[in-house]
Amino acid sequence: MEGLFFNVNNGFLESIVRGYKAGILTQSHYASLTQCETSEDLKTQLSATDYGNFLANEASLTTTIISDRATQLLVDQFNFLRSNAVEPLSKFLDYLTYSYMIDNVVLLITGTLHERDTHELLERCHPLGVFESMPALCVATNVEELYQSVLVETPLAPYFRNCLSAADLDDLNIEIIRNTIYKAYLEDFYEFVGTLGSPTSDVMRTILSFEADRRTINITINSFGTELTKEQRAKLFPAIGRLFPDGNNALAKADDIEQVRLVCESIPEYRSFFDNSPGGTQDLGELGMAAQLEDRFFRTEVRLNKEAFLQQFQYGVFYSYVKLKEQEIRNLTWIAECIAQDARDRINDYIPIF
Repeated sequence: MEGLFFNVNNGFLESIVRGYKAGILTQSHYASLTQCETSEDLKTQLSATDYGNFLANEASLTTTIISDRATQLLVDQFNFLRSNAVEPLSKFLDYLTYSYMIDNVVLLITGTLHERDTHELLERCHPLGVFESMPALCVATNVEELYQSVLVETPLAPYFRNCLSAADLDDLNIEIIRNTIYKAYLEDFYEFVGTLGSPTSDVMRTILSFEADRRTINITINSFGTELTKEQRAKLFPAIGRLFPDGNNALAKADDIEQVRLVCESIPEYRSFFDNSPGGTQDLGELGMAAQLEDRFFRTEVRLNKEAFLQQFQYGVFYSYVKLKEQEIRNLTWIAECIAQDARDRINDYIPIF
């Protein structure tokens, strides 16, 4: 019965997004891409995929151009879905864009704090996080004006109003601001998907719980050796996820990476993040360990988003498609950069999807 009612408003768009998903690059595509000698070869190989001739009008190819054009294709697909959606799917898709809005607004706050031309910063904003009133933020000449503009002009107003004051924008480290806002966003999104009922809530809460735990672990590790106190660290942890509450409390008191590993041991799926097998984290320096941990987070994220497509009649597929496509764009950027730098030995260090 739920399938019958779901398809009345959402069946067409779900079929569209599943069609988009069928165009995600497979292992055979990557095998061909990694054999390319030049960016022109890469362009030719991509023309035989769903990307088509998206680079046809580019005179000279750089990694940035490839990434920007691929991202624009994703944005166009998302905008088509959003423009045809009705409530509550339209609101769900709006929530999806809020994370990009947070990054964009934080970027503008950083520019204002450092008295940079915010109009230049607009070009660096993620297109999925652009909103109609964003240019109005560029009129602000100081942090107080920018804070008031954010409260009036953006959908992020509740997160800023409930978590930060204008004085905080001046005094706090920009990453603390970003994580404070993101914590409020994740908790709000988690609560919203719960109102949508099963199976959407089941799929999305699994994905959002992992995202919350990933941020909690990253915040903990990145705070080692900084001026951030343990009390401040604890306030940045989302109050959701599989680590919450006991794991969060333990991570708030952690002093080194080993204590973080012990906390994550309580979650079977998280044990591999700190794998101590040969070539594991103990053989790497801090930077190498952080890179390997990030890589394992991405692989887990890909797995969860692929699993979202195993269930029908739910909104999780829209979120998961965007995240899988973003990983594909990261893969393309990595391969293009390796070709440009002639780093053939590392060209296969991408994260396969299908």
